[in-house]
Amino acid sequence: MSRAWQALRALRLRLVGPAKELVGTDQFGNKYYRVPKYESRAGQIIPERRFVEAVNREAYQYQIGDFPAEWEAWIRKKREDPPTIEEILRNESYREEMKQKVKDVSEKDKLLQAKEYEEGLVAEPSHTQVKGHASAPYYGKKEPSQDPTSTANTFQPGAWMPPGSGSSQNK
Repeated sequence: MSRAWQALRALRLRLVGPAKELVGTDQFGNKYYRVPKYESRAGQIIPERRFVEAVNREAYQYQIGDFPAEWEAWIRKKREDPPTIEEILRNESYREEMKQKVKDVSEKDKLLQAKEYEEGLVAEPSHTQVKGHASAPYYGKKEPSQDPTSTANTFQPGAWMPPGSGSSQNK
């Protein structure tokens, strides 16, 4: 490289910063870039940046799974080296295998529970029936209860008994 070219490159690096470099792409078509660490024109050290240019550029179009976990770990600097396509495919097949194993174990567990219920080894889960809601005025009753008729001036602690409780004595 000529000295003039090196001087222009150094000047551009000081004024604008380094150019982004393509690190890789994933199976969905997302492109992953990095901007290496550099020193700004004020002498400040700017750390390395990692980012993705997604296929779906609209934020509302993103869903879980749009970015492979390996690439997301690289972007968040949880790993130093970018993932290879072989690693991503290997991990994806492992995740599918684990999903199938979890499904199989879950089905076996349901069959075992059903067998235990039939043999009486385990009690059936009880199903409670709710007749009303606690905030409803007629919770579990056909008619509302009477409101207390006393005032604050005549109130005696423990004196009020709910209607129909059997004992209507005042203490």
